[in-house]
Amino acid sequence: MIKVGIIGASGYAGAELLRLLLNHDEAEVVSIGARSYVGQHIYDLYPSFYGICDMIFESDEDVLKKAEMIFASLPHGLSEKYAKYCDENGKKFIDLGADFRLDDEKDYQDWYKLGYHEKALHQKQVYGLSEINRDKIKEATLIGNPGCYPTSITLGLYPLLKNKMNASCDLIIDSKSGTTGAGKSLTEDTHFPRCNESFHPYKLGSHRHTPEIEQELSKMAQEKIQVTFTPHLLPVNRGIVSTIYVSLKEDVSFDDVVKVYQETYQNEYFVRVLPVGKIADLKFVKYSNFCDISLHYDKRYHRLMIVSTIDNMVKGAAGQAIQNMNIMYGIEEKKGLEMVPPSF
Repeated sequence: MIKVGIIGASGYAGAELLRLLLNHDEAEVVSIGARSYVGQHIYDLYPSFYGICDMIFESDEDVLKKAEMIFASLPHGLSEKYAKYCDENGKKFIDLGADFRLDDEKDYQDWYKLGYHEKALHQKQVYGLSEINRDKIKEATLIGNPGCYPTSITLGLYPLLKNKMNASCDLIIDSKSGTTGAGKSLTEDTHFPRCNESFHPYKLGSHRHTPEIEQELSKMAQEKIQVTFTPHLLPVNRGIVSTIYVSLKEDVSFDDVVKVYQETYQNEYFVRVLPVGKIADLKFVKYSNFCDISLHYDKRYHRLMIVSTIDNMVKGAAGQAIQNMNIMYGIEEKKGLEMVPPSF
């Protein structure tokens, strides 16, 4: 039994980790931490746990001591000290924040306005895109869990870029997210009267997931990929829909693309390439670890349109983190994640 601890369990992703791990038969959550709620029950903050889980929030130090597998769900800039402790004490660490996603410290400085304090530690980090980096994750002790937008986008583009079917390295990506993607801190955009019955783009050309997206897509393509990434805020609690536009090489047909996607993901349980003519819809991945991908063709311009949708709290955060834990410990990848999405 894996002894698991969650630092930042009072946040949305931390609470989602607990929800999912309570159904994992090879992992036991032994401690949950939240500095602002020490001594309070989890159900005081999230009533859905009442009668199911009566765990009490402890200090972060207690979580580190009690658990062997640590999840940290914290704002950027806070995870390095916990990762260092785990590294020095033989514990595994998965960071759901941004501190271990970027390879280049300069990107982190430019986009997050912070530097790396434990530079040697970053040589050990592995980017936790489960389906693509599985072999590296198996050997890793320190995982940077991907961001939610990057997860939907990189899984959506991987087969195309890997097989060099794109005619251009400048990509247009249009993504929409539910409000939980912004976390619990209230902002003007996420205040209910503002976001209810509203739909609008935000952080145009300046979203912090941009360097992460370009970094991972460039690795897949083995050449520099540049993206124009525009996120939007949906008036729903959870879910991400990314629509990606790519011009195809002249000798690449839509049938070729469909075949490559089907072959690439045919053995990946959590990535579902939908039949041609179907459109990926966030409703049918909610509460699950699935990524649904649909492929569409604009024959006038020989352009591919990719729709990739995930639940930002599961495949985009807690679910993928658990999938990575399963890989790290060599257990069935689907453990704790086999829920069926709702149909309505």
